[in-house]
Amino acid sequence: MAEKSSLAVFYFAVLGLLTAAFGIAYLLVTIGMVDEFSYSILEIPGDMFGGGWGGIVLLSAGLFYLMGLRDFNEIHQFGKIVMASILIWLLAGCDIFATITESIPGGDEGWFNTLSGFIETYYPPYTPAVLLLPFSLIVIYYIYNRNTKEEKE
Repeated sequence: MAEKSSLAVFYFAVLGLLTAAFGIAYLLVTIGMVDEFSYSILEIPGDMFGGGWGGIVLLSAGLFYLMGLRDFNEIHQFGKIVMASILIWLLAGCDIFATITESIPGGDEGWFNTLSGFIETYYPPYTPAVLLLPFSLIVIYYIYNRNTKEEKE
């Protein structure tokens, strides 16, 4: 079990550092040090609400991941890691909802978007929270393992 715990600590440490780095990048783009950033599949918006709010949420999530590593098996520390994942889920959910609502109206062509225009809305680039979403879902595995281990004892 100690090997599985050390692997989890390493995984969430890397995820925490990456999440905090994305949060700092969000804030740097928002305060104007860099214009809107887009590279390959990553896009960091430069608007005050999405960028500033998203930066604070991602930076907080990264710090919660890193603070929860001290004693991973203790429930309060593990709760910080779960809370960090929930913050990513909330931010990614808002970004996904924004993408869905942007894909429906057609703009100049009419009330509704064409099928090709609808599908093109879901192509990359994506925000950092959407890119971090699948990696943050790993916490569900550890929640499930914690519950089954407690039931056996």
